[in-house]
Amino acid sequence: MTRTLISPTVVTPAPRPIGTLPDLHATRDPDAPAITCEGLTLTRAQFAARVNRRARALAARGVTEDDFVAIALPNGSAFLEIAFATWALGATPAPVSYRLPAPEMIAILELMQPRVVIGGEATRAAGVDFLAESATYDENLSADPLPPKTSRHVKAIASGGSTGRPKVIVDHATSVCDPDAPSLGMYPGDTVIIPGPLYHAAPFGLAYMALSWGLHLVVTKRFDPSETLRLIGEHRVNWAYLVPTMMHRIWRLPDAEKAAADLSSLEMIVHIASACPVWLKEKWIEWIGPDAVWEVYSGTEAMGGTSIGGREWLTHKGSVGRLMPGSEIRILREDGSEAAPGEVGEVFFLPAGGRGATYHYIGAEPRAKGEWETFGDMGRIDEEGYLYLADRRTDLIISGGANIYPAEVEAAVDAYPGVLSSVVVGLPHEDLGQSVHAILELPQEAGALDEAAIKAFLSERIAPYKIPRSFEVTHERLRDDAGKVRRSALRDERAKVGA
Repeated sequence: MTRTLISPTVVTPAPRPIGTLPDLHATRDPDAPAITCEGLTLTRAQFAARVNRRARALAARGVTEDDFVAIALPNGSAFLEIAFATWALGATPAPVSYRLPAPEMIAILELMQPRVVIGGEATRAAGVDFLAESATYDENLSADPLPPKTSRHVKAIASGGSTGRPKVIVDHATSVCDPDAPSLGMYPGDTVIIPGPLYHAAPFGLAYMALSWGLHLVVTKRFDPSETLRLIGEHRVNWAYLVPTMMHRIWRLPDAEKAAADLSSLEMIVHIASACPVWLKEKWIEWIGPDAVWEVYSGTEAMGGTSIGGREWLTHKGSVGRLMPGSEIRILREDGSEAAPGEVGEVFFLPAGGRGATYHYIGAEPRAKGEWETFGDMGRIDEEGYLYLADRRTDLIISGGANIYPAEVEAAVDAYPGVLSSVVVGLPHEDLGQSVHAILELPQEAGALDEAAIKAFLSERIAPYKIPRSFEVTHERLRDDAGKVRRSALRDERAKVGA
């Protein structure tokens, strides 16, 4: 079966409050699997009962309609049980990274002002008043369904760690979903795997939608390439969420391990978060077939986005696709004028409902030109309407008057044998303004980097002025499981050292 990202609607949409959907699916098939994590599977009936008990526990703590409930937990069933419990009360779940250092955690929560914070060691270290996850579950509380309620905002996502300016992105969609109309390439009866951190918008959104549609959701505590392949085979996964960083780490596994993996059930992967290097996407298309590989470009603010399937991508390599329904797109120059086809400018969107229809910020102002808003990315659109991303405006390196986009250099560096990940930044340079510096994540067992060899390798892939002038090796992880990187922090640390 060949899947498409936008599944056809075969019934008249009948949305219901998301907080009621675990009970609905439990009524239909109580023993069907709902969620699996770390070898433990909860049935639909078990998941629904836990959601209802947690909802009553939260209500006893004062949670009511329109409140924010901050969830600062690692991946697991508890994270999603609490989210559904929050919706059952008409409140808004607000995922927050449990990995945040204390100052960032405090800043985010001061902006958000949640009714309760559910966390652990990170929240304790930050000196925040919080509830442990165990305090939100009481086996003695009733597991019966609660009266249906709809949250005014389906989610609020904490963001801004890469810039040092925290903000909260509040979704203007309400907490309703049609349980019988799965989309995004998911089909009834699917098993879906989400190996990304639930405190990010895409993994969280895809996970709760899968559960809302009655699908079997497999989540992992953290991403591990070998474990991800094993789980796909064990649970006969049909649909997978990945980011390019995950795809890269899986591809770097030994050929024998990849060949032994059972991917026969896998019909679609959707990769999100950043543009995928051309060479890496080609490898995945060769491996699992062009019809199974899909890409989405959008952002937490959801004011617009593009998508492209693997077969279409093969004739438009490097593109993140064409506009999805529900918005308009423009490429604008710095002065606000419209760029010509093929000319790089900033990517702006206008949702069908107008500016501000899809979200609002707490703690920040949108970057906009008139009614048009941007995620901050640079790109170009060809004459056929296909979007090609360059990089984020704030990441642009200007060296000797030339614009250098880190993502292009990183894609070339990542292709070098042994590199697990890379981050390219611009460092102050007396003559050039900025010089290109590459930080390479290598395995612990890797020897010294042969700079002459990697420069020769890069010279066959990128222009000479884009080749890093300096290299640095680390064995620490540069990107998190969602492919996110604290680029500005990495850049500032190295700029201070060189000052």
